[in-house]
Amino acid sequence: MPGSMKAPATDSGTKAAEAVIAMEPGKAIRAIRGHLPDGTADYVAELLRGEHLGGTAVEVRSVRARRSKLGDHRAPVRGRTIHQITVNNDLNPYAFLTTLLHEIAHAVTWEKHVRPRKPFSRRVLPHGAQWKSEFGQILAPVVEQGALPEDVSGALARYLQDPAAATCSDRGLLVALARYDTPDPGRKLVEEVAVGAAFRVEGGRMFLKGPKLRSRFRCYDAKTGVEYRIHPLCRVTLCDGAAPADRSQ
Repeated sequence: MPGSMKAPATDSGTKAAEAVIAMEPGKAIRAIRGHLPDGTADYVAELLRGEHLGGTAVEVRSVRARRSKLGDHRAPVRGRTIHQITVNNDLNPYAFLTTLLHEIAHAVTWEKHVRPRKPFSRRVLPHGAQWKSEFGQILAPVVEQGALPEDVSGALARYLQDPAAATCSDRGLLVALARYDTPDPGRKLVEEVAVGAAFRVEGGRMFLKGPKLRSRFRCYDAKTGVEYRIHPLCRVTLCDGAAPADRSQ
């Protein structure tokens, strides 16, 4: 990989991260290295031990795929003493890295903009200006140093001009990332399934597809009728008798 990636500079006076990081950076990276693109593990480790996290511990785990989100971040509140980050374990390396950096940006935003302002932290929106700035700074070295394929880097560069509330809501970025998924001819994207058709998600649960809302499809559990919102690029398996949507119109 050309060049080298450096974590964003931090404000002087921020205390350095301690080696007692929950799943300390080296250990955390060993746990997720297989999910990351070649040449990016050291940069992620640097972010996890960086001063911009104020010495607060960070736990990173890959978890079973979830229908509603690619990753999440939990701040050290309500009895938690560490930041907790999870990322779906079925993501390809480029999608995994993008999601992980998205969640690390939440941790950095909390340490730099929320913790110092408590109890007035509600003024800092989860995906507001502060988060967009931190995510842009964290993501920029990955884009600039050629760590990703050209099409993914291009999509991320466009995304950085105005980051959406979630990387999974930017269709251009998602399509670029999806090109590197492991091919599976037996599965379809939810957006390719006809409205009213039945499909199964990972784990075997069956749903009936409903209409599209703003960014997801309204779907119904085939057994209970309970409504769920499922992402259009979620990969599913068609049930017997279900046909792909007619996209010729």
